[in-house]
Amino acid sequence: MRVQLAKQLLDRQIVDRDGRLVGRVDDIEFAVDDEGFPYVDCLLTGQGALGQRMGGRFGRLLVGIADRFVDDPPVRPVRIPVTLIDRVDSAVRLRARAADLPPPPVEGWLRRHLIDRIPGANRASG
Repeated sequence: MRVQLAKQLLDRQIVDRDGRLVGRVDDIEFAVDDEGFPYVDCLLTGQGALGQRMGGRFGRLLVGIADRFVDDPPVRPVRIPVTLIDRVDSAVRLRARAADLPPPPVEGWLRRHLIDRIPGANRASG
């Protein structure tokens, strides 16, 4: 069953309710209920999740690079609870807006340390 679930979800785009790209499903987090049955708890997205899923040298390299771009390593993936999923078709479509989700750690670091320092970066474009 896990193989089929992985084929259905992994590497699919995650799109918010307004059609904005949130990321890709880089991994799946399971939990176990009181009776011992596993269930999908969250979808994980971000360099940390992808690197851990890939494993090996390249996976460690990916996580290591991502760790350099966060203020508080290790980089943690963005966790999207399955309760926020509206439907799964060619993409995973969410009920929530991207702005309501926690920002990806690397994106947040780049925004704070690079983009926000560009003059006029905080003004809305019209």
